[in-house]
Amino acid sequence: MDLIEATPRKPSIPIADGLRGYLRRYKRERELPVTYAQLRDFHEVIPLVDGNGKPTLWDTVIYRADEMGALYEGLKRIYALLRVDGDFSIVQHLYVDRVDYCSFGNSTPFRVRVVNAYNDNQDYFYVKRADASRVYGLELEHLLSPNRLNFLTHGNTLIEEHIAGIPGDIFIERWLQSREFRPIRVAKELIKFNERCFVRLLGDMRSYNFVFVITPDFEDAQVRIRAMDFDQQSYNGRLKFYLPQFFKDNNPLVTYCTRHLHPQTARQYQREEQTLILHRAELATQRLGALLEEMARDTLAPLEKVHELRAALAEHHGRSSYLRCETMGELVRENLVTLRENLEQPNVEPTSWI
Repeated sequence: MDLIEATPRKPSIPIADGLRGYLRRYKRERELPVTYAQLRDFHEVIPLVDGNGKPTLWDTVIYRADEMGALYEGLKRIYALLRVDGDFSIVQHLYVDRVDYCSFGNSTPFRVRVVNAYNDNQDYFYVKRADASRVYGLELEHLLSPNRLNFLTHGNTLIEEHIAGIPGDIFIERWLQSREFRPIRVAKELIKFNERCFVRLLGDMRSYNFVFVITPDFEDAQVRIRAMDFDQQSYNGRLKFYLPQFFKDNNPLVTYCTRHLHPQTARQYQREEQTLILHRAELATQRLGALLEEMARDTLAPLEKVHELRAALAEHHGRSSYLRCETMGELVRENLVTLRENLEQPNVEPTSWI
């Protein structure tokens, strides 16, 4: 199997006026009391360790005493905007327990821990530099996946809610061989996740960029894989970059699933997810159309990457229409058109990597 290795850091892409207008229209763009740039002005850092005392990729940041009160109050108001559309009455019983900073990865995010003073329940949200690729990725996830996402933008600041789950690398290491899960359910979800990423061109889904969400059921447990990093939305020119199964980090998961999955069953699950993607697209026709219109105008990747990917997609699907695409947004739109036309031909087998 031709496995994909790690890739160089992607440059940040500014949000264009057209995308900004879309974000305002759908209440994603809001006035925020704290920006990413303000959080960067911290005074000192303390390395953050996990429950076993081992270093993590995060540092807890400390701000100047004369600034911290107003800063934390603003962060609580952001949380209210994110969770309850700006009902600031809830901030009275909340407090910011900690702000962490991660210098690893493209987004160098801040993670804010908010605690309810009445019951000590904690929640998190992230403050990142706004990047057009990431914003398109978040919105496509919201519209085309089974998951709803809350996020906000303001200028060069992006606010993301926390996506709860077991990180993929931890699941592979500690849970994959557990008898709590039926292997076929894990395999089925990998097929579906693989298809969602490929259709909407979400790349770099290595094991630490997605999570497993476990839901207890009356018979065993249900599993869902959710992306949690959207930085590599429609940037790379390699077709396999958009298929999680080809990443070296995911190889143990792929091998495990292949052992328990018949190829014909895999195609069934692939077709199921393709049908669901189209149903979601139809339910959000106007909004998705507006998003793809702006995405088709945006330059999210160098032209040579677009041409490399369009040639590979044209060969994979046997459709010359891809060769007319000049942007990544046009390729995503063409993927959806191809999906719709293929599903209208019930005797046509889905193009499969299994």
